[in-house]
Amino acid sequence: MTEWYAFSIAALVLMGVQRFLYKVSAERNCPTLWTTFSFMATVTVLSAIFLAALKEPLSDVRMLVAMALLNSASFVLGTITHIEALRHVPAGVVYPILRLNMVVVVLFGVFVFRDRLSLLQILGILLAVAVVLILRKDAEHAGDSVGNVRRGLVLLFVSLLCGSVASISSKYAALYAGKLGFMALSYFLGALFSAGLIRKSGSKGNARERKEAVLIGIVMGLINFAGFYAFLAALSVGPLAVIVPITGMHFVIAVMLSVILYKEKLGPRRVLGIALTFLSVLFLRS
Repeated sequence: MTEWYAFSIAALVLMGVQRFLYKVSAERNCPTLWTTFSFMATVTVLSAIFLAALKEPLSDVRMLVAMALLNSASFVLGTITHIEALRHVPAGVVYPILRLNMVVVVLFGVFVFRDRLSLLQILGILLAVAVVLILRKDAEHAGDSVGNVRRGLVLLFVSLLCGSVASISSKYAALYAGKLGFMALSYFLGALFSAGLIRKSGSKGNARERKEAVLIGIVMGLINFAGFYAFLAALSVGPLAVIVPITGMHFVIAVMLSVILYKEKLGPRRVLGIALTFLSVLFLRS
């Protein structure tokens, strides 16, 4: 097993568990901004501690700052819209659609990094588009029992674009800046951004809900620290167009945990959408 593939599998599992906690936050009615802030702050502290302990060098400071700014802004917005989308659309619809950001990343690799797409990868992109159409229809049918579907789908689209930007900026950071330094600065900026939004919007939720939000965010941060570092480690030595599709399969873990713990139903369209997404991922990694 190659080094980058081992890191990719580790990131896949850890990110799947972390993304399920987004569902937990939404189900527990935790204030989204408090969850996001504590999550970002936890990763910031851990990254800073390991950066100081391991004394990892910073190669390109200007690239580090630029990518950290881009990554933190896109990741915070993507996290907030992701959690909010789960209030309106079932997890079985949200996670597969969000994972289709790999299509954007693969295309970016083709036009910028001059990656060449195989016939199977082209088929994977076409299947990905089919998944969006299938799960959008499924969301409309499930909307009455979940929430405002149109609002949820708009939030999903924003989160998908943000996830694409975050993945691409991570690749540049992994190549041209130190991993721990990038994580520390990116998540620090994300925590500041989240804190600013909390202050601007006012404190929402009662004391119990805010406490739960902070606790869930801390657990998310601990898991994300390990998962995101594994993702960056893979990107530093492996191909963007393959690693992102592999880690993109983590939605399966989040969906299955939602089915087991929250008794979400998997209707025919959703099962088909998940199956086609899985097949799309397999084709894209070829």
